[in-house]
Amino acid sequence: MLAEDLMLLFIDETDGRVLVDSTSIGNALAGAVLLELVNSGRVAFEADGKRLAVVDPTPLRSEFLQESLSRIDKPMKPQRAVERLRNHVRDNVMAQLQGRGVLTVEKSKVLGLFPKTHYSIQDHKAFSEIRDRVGNVALGYAAPDDRTGALISLLYAVKGLHKVFKGDKREMNARAKQISAGSWAGDAVKKALEAVQVAVMAAVVASTAATASTGGSS
Repeated sequence: MLAEDLMLLFIDETDGRVLVDSTSIGNALAGAVLLELVNSGRVAFEADGKRLAVVDPTPLRSEFLQESLSRIDKPMKPQRAVERLRNHVRDNVMAQLQGRGVLTVEKSKVLGLFPKTHYSIQDHKAFSEIRDRVGNVALGYAAPDDRTGALISLLYAVKGLHKVFKGDKREMNARAKQISAGSWAGDAVKKALEAVQVAVMAAVVASTAATASTGGSS
C-alpha cells in the first residue's frame, strides 16, 4: 500500500532510525491512507467540495484500510479526516510491514528509561526498489506516475523530501511543488493532499502555542 511505501522512505536502512519527526510521519501516513480510500472509490467529496464522505460501503480486502474507512463515520472536512486517520496509523503500518517480512521492529530503552524503537530492513530489494523509483523522480531523472507523484507530494507536504533524499533542497522542493500541482492527480486527490498540508500547519501552530504556554508559565 501507499502508506507502506511511504514508511519505508522514512527509514534509514543503515542504522534503522527514522529520518523525519513523528508528527510529520503521522500526518503523511494518514494522508496516504486517505488517498488510498479516495482512489478506491469508497470515499469522495460531497457536491460542495468541502467535506468527505463514504460513498461506497463495500468492504475492502485490507483489514487495515477497512478499519481506516470506519473512522470516517460521518461527512467531515478533509483535514479532520487526516486527524481521525492519524491515530495509531504508524503502528498499524509497521504491523503490516512486519507481517509481510519487510522489516522487524525492535524496542528497547536508553539508560533503562527512555523508549527507543529500531527498524531493521529484511527485504532489501523492496526497500531499494521504492527508494530508487521515488528518488529518480525527486531528483529529476524520471517523470512521476500516479504512485511516485503521490509519494513525493506527501513528502513535500510534511517538508520531508530533503530529509529522505540527498540533493539540492531548493531544487527538489521546487520540483516537488510542480509535481504536486501536476496533471497526474485528480481533483479529489489534490484536495486530500491539501488536507495533509493543513494538518501539518495546524500541528506546527499547536506545538508553537504549547511551547509558548510552557515558557510563559515557567
